[in-house]
Amino acid sequence: PRAENVVKEVIHYNPEEVLLMPLYPQCSAATSGSSIKEWNDICLKNHFKVKTSTICCYPTDESFIQAHKDEIIKKIDNLKNFKLIFSAHGLPEKNIKKGDPYQWQVEQSVNKIVQSLNIENLDWILSYQSRVGPLKWIGPSTDDIIVDNAKNGKHIVLVPIAFVSEHSETLVELDIEYKKLAEDNGCNQYTRVSALGTNQDYMKCLSDLIIGKDNYKF
Repeated sequence: PRAENVVKEVIHYNPEEVLLMPLYPQCSAATSGSSIKEWNDICLKNHFKVKTSTICCYPTDESFIQAHKDEIIKKIDNLKNFKLIFSAHGLPEKNIKKGDPYQWQVEQSVNKIVQSLNIENLDWILSYQSRVGPLKWIGPSTDDIIVDNAKNGKHIVLVPIAFVSEHSETLVELDIEYKKLAEDNGCNQYTRVSALGTNQDYMKCLSDLIIGKDNYKF
């Protein structure tokens, strides 16, 4: 449901405090920022005032990193000659130049995951998907990376690094469109790592952040 409907339910519940917990691990003005703003604007419109806390992001949380490690290992165990591609939703380059922390935080997430995997000579790269419009977007683009590695005969393993649930940009873009792109360029081995969903380490990440919100620091 949209925030406008949820605010009405929360007003009826009459809580002592509201905690906003983004399901965006990395913070961007275009994602968690706009969602939090929408919530605050609707609360203002409805004259709803209550103590409100916000978790902005958790790109390097230990349990979040462990959850990704678990899901990746499930897929790459016993694989040979694979390319691990961490794919995040892209943003226009101008957003980053204005100070948006998203790209830096995504990089921190990926670096921590690679460190935790501790695989010697791991062949990996971070790329960005869902580019639209004429503006220059941050890169490299996931489709370009897929084409290059498909032509090089790599087993492609895709990790959705900025999404925690399955939706159109995993089930359609990664599983159907990018798989076809890979196959059209000679790849016959294509694996997609699951979004975190209800991974128990991810649940622990959210739980610890919520319970320890007063001590929360990034």
